[in-house]
Amino acid sequence: MVLQRIRHCATAVLAGVLGAAWPSIGGPAAAGEDAWPQFRGPRSAGVSEAKGLPDSWSATQNVRWKTKIPGLGWSSPIGWGGRVFVTSAIQENGEPEPVKKGLYLGGNRSGPGEIQRWMVYCIDVATGKIVWERQAGRRAPRYGRHIKNSFASETPVTDGQRVYAYFGSLGLYCYDLDGKELWSRSWGEFPMQSNWGTAASPALHGDRIYIVNDNQERSFLVAVDKFTGKELWRVDRDEKSNWSTPLVWEHAGGTEIVTNGTRKVRSYGLDGKLLWEFGGMSSITIPTPCAGEEMLYVSSGFVMDLKKPLAAIRPGASGDISLKSGETSNRHVAWCQKMAAPYNPSPLLYGGRLYVLYDLGQLACYDARTGKEIYGKTRIAPKARAFTASPWAYDGKVFCLSEDGDTFVIEAGPTFKLLCTNSVDELCLATPAILGKSLLLRTESHLLCIEQTASSIPGG
Repeated sequence: MVLQRIRHCATAVLAGVLGAAWPSIGGPAAAGEDAWPQFRGPRSAGVSEAKGLPDSWSATQNVRWKTKIPGLGWSSPIGWGGRVFVTSAIQENGEPEPVKKGLYLGGNRSGPGEIQRWMVYCIDVATGKIVWERQAGRRAPRYGRHIKNSFASETPVTDGQRVYAYFGSLGLYCYDLDGKELWSRSWGEFPMQSNWGTAASPALHGDRIYIVNDNQERSFLVAVDKFTGKELWRVDRDEKSNWSTPLVWEHAGGTEIVTNGTRKVRSYGLDGKLLWEFGGMSSITIPTPCAGEEMLYVSSGFVMDLKKPLAAIRPGASGDISLKSGETSNRHVAWCQKMAAPYNPSPLLYGGRLYVLYDLGQLACYDARTGKEIYGKTRIAPKARAFTASPWAYDGKVFCLSEDGDTFVIEAGPTFKLLCTNSVDELCLATPAILGKSLLLRTESHLLCIEQTASSIPGG
């Protein structure tokens, strides 16, 4: 199991597809299609409206460049303008235990062990060359990690002027675009369930960074001033370990910080006050919420649980909006499919449909407004049986990246149709990023820049 799971794009093109334009997050003028500032991009949607993006590639075909990234990290790449940022953790002695693909129902874990060096890399989009690298910290972690996790699974965020790299127990680090460290902030190390390590990424909105730290000892949501690192407020959470990145949800009625959780999904105002809560989730929570113009979508689907809710919530909720026994909707919950949620991948909202990718290689599709099943769990391909990365979409297509490094390209629409399969022949657990006309795909060892008309690179 990988526990991975992170806003800005004010162009009219994106506004037309994703709803109202995303507000300025305090950076320079909007970078348009050249901004993928967090986990799953603008609004955490995993969708791009750029034209000319690639739909076919291999380990060499349509690969503009391929850059070696030292260490181990399952954080997603992010980018702004001409720069891409990734994080990693380098083990000083020996190599990390090899990752085995698929689910680890036995709870395999690796002890804290060797000294790690937590790294931030800035890469030039045009050439793939590493512009700068910085060491955020060096020490032996107090706690271990699941062997399919990493010590650098949280995706950084950027506002186009700074990059903010979060490493769970190590803390939050702010750099300018030249690599100068401006400030750092740490909240200490806390034990996680079964020693699995951390993965929830930060969310950036306005002049604030929001971090959820759900653990076995002292869970909290905290707001930090992005200019100084000063803690603005912190609220305790009645939760244990979770790995879901929070979503800042803007709608006509206001702005909310939505946090997934094992006990409850909770929404907070920008002042940290609790707005509403929704119970009935599964016992392990990983997917990030997503939202459209009309509704918010939350999910929690641990594969061994008997409850795996996928639910749509209307704006304006307050108080406890949990469903009663036998209910599938109420005043604030538009609909709930009680056994439809994914385990690791986050759902994808695209073209009025909600696509759900399951770890074991199936895809389902639901009407986003009504929750009606458009098509049920469908085997993507005979050998497609291990998925961790979240799906993404552009140009009328849905893309699903397997741990084998195979991207299955599926026609968006009311019927399942596999168009092609693109293989890079490397282990892949991180969710890709889209920057301009480039797809940035992170493997276990490399970062690949894939473009529709790129010349083939030599070798593999």
